[in-house]
Amino acid sequence: MSARIVMKLKVVEAVATTPEVLRLTLVHPQRPELPAWEPGAHVDLRLPDDRTRQYSLCGDPADRSRYVLAIKREDAGRGGSLWTHANLAAGSVAHVSHPRNNFGLAADARRHVLIGGGIGVTPLAAMARHLAASGADFTLHLCVRSAEQAPLLPELRAICGDRLRCWFSSEGARFDPAVVGTPDAGVHAYACGPQRLTDAVQAALTSTGWPAERVHVEHFAPIADENFKPEPFDALIASTGAVVHVPADVSLLEVLRQNGFAMPSSCEIGVCGSCECGYRDGTVIHRDVVLPVTKRQDRMMPCVSRARVTVTLEL
Repeated sequence: MSARIVMKLKVVEAVATTPEVLRLTLVHPQRPELPAWEPGAHVDLRLPDDRTRQYSLCGDPADRSRYVLAIKREDAGRGGSLWTHANLAAGSVAHVSHPRNNFGLAADARRHVLIGGGIGVTPLAAMARHLAASGADFTLHLCVRSAEQAPLLPELRAICGDRLRCWFSSEGARFDPAVVGTPDAGVHAYACGPQRLTDAVQAALTSTGWPAERVHVEHFAPIADENFKPEPFDALIASTGAVVHVPADVSLLEVLRQNGFAMPSSCEIGVCGSCECGYRDGTVIHRDVVLPVTKRQDRMMPCVSRARVTVTLEL
C-alpha cells in the first residue's frame, strides 16, 4: 500500500462527547501549524498493523494549529474505531495523513443545505463553521436517535443557532427529504451518514428535479452488493500500448502494481479517492462511493472498479 505522507501528531485532548463518540484534538509536537485543509476534508489514521481508516476533520478550517476528529465506536465495524477508543488518549501519538477532500463546498453556491446522520455530521460541522464565519446562507439538518446520542451537539448549536434543525427519532421526529424543497438556482445539498439516509436523500431530490451536480454525498463504507460477481477484463495502457489482464479475483490496482505502475492508495475499498486514475474508453463498472456522476465518464478508482471486456487507461 502506498499511502499519503503520514505525520506523528500528539493527542492533547480526548473527550467522550457521547457514550460512543470520542473527540480527539491533535497537534504537531514541533510545528505551530498543520497542513491547510478545506471544509469536508478527511485524513487517514494509520493503525499499528498498517491498516488505515478515514475520518473527517470536524474542527475549524481556519485554525491550523490543530486537527479535530470525532470517532464513533463501531463494535461491528472493521476495528479502527475500537482501536482508537482503546488506545488514543491525551499524551499518546496518532499517525495521521495530510488531509484530502472529496466532499468540498461548491464555490458557486448561494445557499447550502447540510444533512448529517449520526457521526456523518462530522464533515458538515466543519462546513457549518466555515459558512457561519463567512456569513453564508445555510441550514444544517442533524438526524440522530436522541440529543444524548448526537455527536458535537453543543458546539453545533453554538455555531448554527437557529440554522440547526434537529431530528430526534426517539421523539417521533424523523427527517423527511421533502423539507429540502425544490432545486432553486444556486442551492446545493450535502448529505453524509448511514446509507439508508443518503440513498433516501438522493432518491428524493432526484425525483423533485435536483441536478446531480448539486447533490453531494459522502460515504465511508464500501458498496455492499452480495450479488456482484466480478469478471476478468483487459486494460490497455494508452501511453505504451501494453495490455494487462485483470483476473476476476484480483483488483485492477493490484495488477497495475504487479506491472510496475507506482499507484498511490489508502483505503483500497473505494471510499478515499487516493487511487483515482483516468480512462479513455471502455465500459467501466464503478464500485466506489467517491466519484461524482459528473466525473465517471473518464475517471475511475482501480482499487474496486472494473470494466467489461476491456478499458483503455490514461497512465
